[in-house]
Amino acid sequence: MKKRKLGKSGLEVSALGLGCMGMSIAYGPAGDKQDMIALIRKAVERGVTFFDTAELYGPFTNEELVGEALAPFRGKVVIATKFGIKLDPGGQQVQDSRPERIRQSLEGSLKRLKVDAIDLYYQHRVDPEVPIEDVAGAVKDLIREGKVKHFGLSEPGVKTIRRAHAVQPVTAIQSEYSLWWRRPEAELLPTIEELGIGLVPFSPLGKGFLTGKIDEKTTFDKSDFRNIVPRFTPEARKTNQVLVDLLRNIAERKKATPAQIALAWLLARKPWIVPIPGTKKLERLEENIGAVAVELTSQDLREIDSAASKVTIQGDRYPEALEKRTGL
Repeated sequence: MKKRKLGKSGLEVSALGLGCMGMSIAYGPAGDKQDMIALIRKAVERGVTFFDTAELYGPFTNEELVGEALAPFRGKVVIATKFGIKLDPGGQQVQDSRPERIRQSLEGSLKRLKVDAIDLYYQHRVDPEVPIEDVAGAVKDLIREGKVKHFGLSEPGVKTIRRAHAVQPVTAIQSEYSLWWRRPEAELLPTIEELGIGLVPFSPLGKGFLTGKIDEKTTFDKSDFRNIVPRFTPEARKTNQVLVDLLRNIAERKKATPAQIALAWLLARKPWIVPIPGTKKLERLEENIGAVAVELTSQDLREIDSAASKVTIQGDRYPEALEKRTGL
């Protein structure tokens, strides 16, 4: 497995990470715990050293899973987790990045992950009630204490990034980025390249759509959040299939799969981009890891960009209430 550094921070990780959220929530029923532990450990065997979780996932159960699975590899892997969103008594997600809450979240995450320090600690979403300088200052204190190694932000706007970075250097930004969500190219990528910050794209396979395994007839489990995503209505899926067809055409020529082309495209964008596709299946893990070996030429990239620029994606990427929480 090739390695990459997240910006100028010196934090080195595998070129492809593993997003662990879907093992516990969001994409249908949670996976069997022992099966998921085996999957995470298989990823380590295959050279993956970068694993992504959050206290919100479950909540808490995903961190426990990741902590147990990676306990034998402590010091050899990088674990990223997140603070800043909690569930209220009614089960609704509430943002809370007050410094005292960050410290409380950290102590819980350290226990569940079975580590002495968090390698990369993201603010899960920007909290409009707490100045980002206070958030960055709280994490800076935790870094001084040796409880956190690197600071990150998930889906912030560029002004927020600059303000945070001035207080505590930001190692990585996590943001959705893929061939079917390219808004980060306008402002985010130039800003973080200037500041020397890495990018960790989540949903690099368009929540599964870019794998070519989903069409307008696909049905999802009732607990799968894609049921409420505008981009996943049957009509939108039918319209958006043209993007998958593009990937499939190039994949056939490269003796690869659409998913591998989608990931290889991201890897070719910048050397400081590290996607974190998630899966509950060993065969998908193997397929995703195979993307690192797929070489796209400059001609391939021009062809993809030219064809993709003619595609209008139908449907928003989130329901309106969730989209409002992002800083993009």
